[in-house]
Amino acid sequence: MSIETKVESSPAFFEEKYRENADPWDFSHSAYELGRYDAIINAIAHRTYRWAFEPGCSIGVLTERLAAYCGTVDAIDFSPTAIMQAQRRCAHLHNVEVRCAALPDGVPAKNFDLLVLSEIGYYFTPQAWQQISSTLVDSIAQGATVLAAHWLGHSQDHCISGDEVHEILLAHPKLLVDHSERNQSMRLDRLVRL
Repeated sequence: MSIETKVESSPAFFEEKYRENADPWDFSHSAYELGRYDAIINAIAHRTYRWAFEPGCSIGVLTERLAAYCGTVDAIDFSPTAIMQAQRRCAHLHNVEVRCAALPDGVPAKNFDLLVLSEIGYYFTPQAWQQISSTLVDSIAQGATVLAAHWLGHSQDHCISGDEVHEILLAHPKLLVDHSERNQSMRLDRLVRL
């Protein structure tokens, strides 16, 4: 199954970004990015997870932080250059596996109980995001956590807004919102699989 994306959201687009700049969105130092990671960790820190899946892990900054709350973290990105950086960043963590793969084919066969969708949904068309998010949600067990966090600004390489990403997730009949927060830059929703 192939999911179509805009040229600006293609694997080649992202690979070129990472080859030109090792951290093209300043994930390691930006106040917004570090604040987003803090919000994500605060939203999941009330418990530990057996197995987490993080698609679109980029250079692994959030992946490294997730490892402290999860027995295993399975992270993917479709940029080989980003994956090499993420693997180096997480090499000291024996509970992290970082692979070069794309959605939907890169979804692990394991039964993960935490799905982290961070800054990824708006790179898909509404139809593709609905299809991918439904596939992901339908593959996890009852009681699993879905954590979504997206920027609310506008960018030429986004197909849909951060709010649209979350509204599509919230429309899934097997998800119930457990926690929400929003500021002028970001929206975060923690959902439970029914």
